[in-house]
Amino acid sequence: MANFKDNNGDESATKLHVAMFPWLAFGHMVPHLELSKLMVQKGHTVSFISTARNIDRLLQRLPENLSSAINFVKLPFAGHNKLPEDAEATTDVPFDLIPYFKIAFDGLQIPVTKFLESSKPDWILQDFAPYWLPPISRRLGIKTGLFSAITGATLGLMKPPGFDEYRSSPEDFLTPPKWVPFETPVAFRLFECRVIFNGFMMEATEGNVPDVHRFGGVLDGCDVIAVRSCYEYEAEWLGLLQDLHRKPVIPVGVLPPKEEKFEDTDTWLSIKKWLDLQKTNSVVYVAFGSEAKPSQTELNEIALGLELSGLPFFWVLKTHRGPWDTEPVELPEGFEERTAGRGMVWRGWAEQLRILSHDSIGLVLTHAGWGTIIEAIRFGKPMAMLVFLYDQGLNARVVEEKKIGYMIPRDDSEGLFTKESVAKSLKLVMEEDEGKVYRENVKDMKGVFGDMDRQDRYVDSFLDYLVAHR
Repeated sequence: MANFKDNNGDESATKLHVAMFPWLAFGHMVPHLELSKLMVQKGHTVSFISTARNIDRLLQRLPENLSSAINFVKLPFAGHNKLPEDAEATTDVPFDLIPYFKIAFDGLQIPVTKFLESSKPDWILQDFAPYWLPPISRRLGIKTGLFSAITGATLGLMKPPGFDEYRSSPEDFLTPPKWVPFETPVAFRLFECRVIFNGFMMEATEGNVPDVHRFGGVLDGCDVIAVRSCYEYEAEWLGLLQDLHRKPVIPVGVLPPKEEKFEDTDTWLSIKKWLDLQKTNSVVYVAFGSEAKPSQTELNEIALGLELSGLPFFWVLKTHRGPWDTEPVELPEGFEERTAGRGMVWRGWAEQLRILSHDSIGLVLTHAGWGTIIEAIRFGKPMAMLVFLYDQGLNARVVEEKKIGYMIPRDDSEGLFTKESVAKSLKLVMEEDEGKVYRENVKDMKGVFGDMDRQDRYVDSFLDYLVAHR
């Protein structure tokens, strides 16, 4: 139950009941879960709202003491007749069917409203997708915050109130928008735009709402904008958001994941045994997240580039996105045999945090998802980046601007890259004098992202705001 203000100064006056409602993608649900864990550890009540299957999957990530501390609210998910059975997260859905997944997500409006009516939390922290939620929260007297799992830089490129949306083609996104007053390299490249443009700007699927309108409705209707970020990383973007939206913008810190005390499984012991045999800072860790799947052509160039580089590597390989994916990709013939002495290809789930924290890892070859960037910096690992989806290109521009990671050169129009560019980029960041700047700068930024006390103070400041303004 919610705790309400007490004129006698009771402790309940400083405690909150916060409902969390993330978009149904693991890159969004996991940061909401991280913040939820911190809130309950500080004595607040948290109701985490999602679908049954997603909550069951998230519970596997939690130690028992925390899974019982959070109130998990399992909502029925009707799905859609065009979606695979049991599809409850974006990773369960082919990219071309994501519009139907958003339509199905909007079907959660009634059960979410019923939960809010019965539980009356002080705040609901929601994601970008439920544009319909702020008016409901306001009617019920519940304060609303947008909790952004994406960076302030990405949010800063969204059309703010009072500006006409003049960008009508992918080419219009190749430069920073006119409302950004400072010099910045943060803009899309053409091959990135083509992938996201229809979904973001002008989704043609009947019954779906384009993301630009989803973001707009939530940004306009919320009482506060909370961002998974910190001033040390992107102060000018956070300041711009506040100027543009004329409402409080509060960084909650980067929510660096703490290494939980899980048992040493056979899986981890097998991975650790291999990593322990490698030299310090010698191994390239290769992983492209839960959503991205390189094409067969891209996979070939990545594999042959790793082989050409001569560097040891640990590759968490995802060959298909789900049981509905009928076009699995395959490694080049003979690749594993030729690299068996210095590389390991791992086809199952792997504990990324534990791998990144291992002394043998010297470089991360990544898709530049914000969560992976945070984890790489948290352990002081420089990055080589190949982006595939969504905001990854924008994330990578910021990382490259700060010289803590290097973007593998690609053709602007189609995004093509070669095994030679992969090999040369990996060796540059890992070994060469020219790449020393990346290795040194990421150590400096580790002092920010890995400073748990500093990041915890961001969370405290945000919670102080929520208490004072409920």
